[in-house]
Amino acid sequence: MPHRTEAATGRASLSRARRIVLKLGTQVVLDAEGRPALSRLYGLMETVATLRRQGAQPVLVSSGAVGLGARQLGIQPEGLSQKQACAAAGQGQLMSIYQEGFARMGLCAAQVLLTEDDFADPLRHANLRRTLETLLELGAIPVLNENDTVSTLELERPSPGRRPIFSDNDHLSALVAAHLEADLLILLSDVTALHTRNPGLHADATPLAEIPFGADPQARLDGTSGRGRGGMVSKVAAARSAAAAGVPVVLASGLVTGVLDRILAGEPIGTLFLAAPRGVQS
Repeated sequence: MPHRTEAATGRASLSRARRIVLKLGTQVVLDAEGRPALSRLYGLMETVATLRRQGAQPVLVSSGAVGLGARQLGIQPEGLSQKQACAAAGQGQLMSIYQEGFARMGLCAAQVLLTEDDFADPLRHANLRRTLETLLELGAIPVLNENDTVSTLELERPSPGRRPIFSDNDHLSALVAAHLEADLLILLSDVTALHTRNPGLHADATPLAEIPFGADPQARLDGTSGRGRGGMVSKVAAARSAAAAGVPVVLASGLVTGVLDRILAGEPIGTLFLAAPRGVQS
């Protein structure tokens, strides 16, 4: 594909990334009280808008709908039906933040809600690919999320005999990055980097700056997100999946001011998962 840069071989090459998939976790989208973290989101959107104006093709994968809906409905969702109700209440608010924010920056945000069938069914997958390519060609910012209101596989364990294609937005973003042949996937959460151990539990945990493709990260993975579904195990699995498809991945904290600019400037922030060399992707 003509948009794709050469495979990243280190931090310095990240500045050349053109098609960038950016996943924003629930902890980035919401503040500590469960409200939209508008200042943080607008800062990230400003950088995304700048990238778009410079000729890049950013794609957002955003969590947060269930959390926003839970606050609006005044509940802590229990069970599938309540989670879906919260998603229905929160998705509109989530999308309005992106649409209003990008509109102020002269850009159009386009909502794309996905289920597993959009990837499992060849016709639907082809249609999805064409839609996303067209949106990017037209200068829009696609904002993707799981369609939790109607889908059940993403909110609960799948039924026996059916293996999930994606189980959270970490895996969804990796899948989108691979299928769009992205130059870079950035996973932003409240996690600063992959550590040798859980830094919240072990003071001697050491951050890992770079993971060569195929290497064992030598990290003990435990812990889950307080509000999102994905934990460190999910993030590392998603990162390795994208890397195997030829997409380098940066795992970093979206709570850090200017994080996107710093990543693309090649600063040693977060953990970089190096991509498989071209021609050997699985």
